[in-house]
Amino acid sequence: MNLNLNNKYALVCGSTAGIGKATALALAAEGVQVTLIARNEDKLKATLAELPQQRPHDYIVADFSNPTELKAKVSDYVSKRHGFHVLVNNTGGPKGGPVFSAELDEFESAFTQHLKCNHVLVQTVVPFMKAEGYGRLINVISTSVKQPLDGLGVSNTIRGAVANWSKTLANELGQFGITVNNVLPGATGTERLTQIIKNKSAKSGSTEEEAANAMKNAVPAKRFAKPEELADAITFLASERAAYINGINLPVDGGRTKSL
Repeated sequence: MNLNLNNKYALVCGSTAGIGKATALALAAEGVQVTLIARNEDKLKATLAELPQQRPHDYIVADFSNPTELKAKVSDYVSKRHGFHVLVNNTGGPKGGPVFSAELDEFESAFTQHLKCNHVLVQTVVPFMKAEGYGRLINVISTSVKQPLDGLGVSNTIRGAVANWSKTLANELGQFGITVNNVLPGATGTERLTQIIKNKSAKSGSTEEEAANAMKNAVPAKRFAKPEELADAITFLASERAAYINGINLPVDGGRTKSL
């Protein structure tokens, strides 16, 4: 299937590891000119070196704890270089724990890093998308928007807010050839999953292998996802082939989520 992504521009957040990095690699392999964005410049340079060299890929150093600075940096990039046909919003999840015991600043920090930063990036990139008549806004969030996950109270709360923000945007922007969709990863082989397994092991008194196996057994596929499998779904949603898919939550979780 020809995804018709050659010569498109994409901004991929959190693109130095995990799902973000896999997405940058997948898009670049389809001919997309990718701009990486994350806070660690050394890791950005290392990821940049792994991308196919047919296109002049680039990166932006930015910290998602400061949406004002983030918007300024991306706006400056757009004014001096080019806009983006594709935006992949992808930020590391909040720390785990019961929602009842969460401190107020945990909610505020997560809301800033996820919803506020997503919002300022959308405001920055959408004018170019409107002018091109083509835009793909893809948010990597969580299956918790369909079924809250135990022990991830703050994440459940903020991810739900992002999902509703996204659906509202889809309704507003669809007329301009811009789609807005959410990809919901299940348990995926990333650094975050490693930490979750360690926490479960410590809390239950089981070994990390036992904790990991218990998580796998909760998935009909009986395994964890590979970051590349999430990247494939994101790449399809970024393509012309997905032009009539708009405003959805797409679980990529091996069947773990029990609701439709």
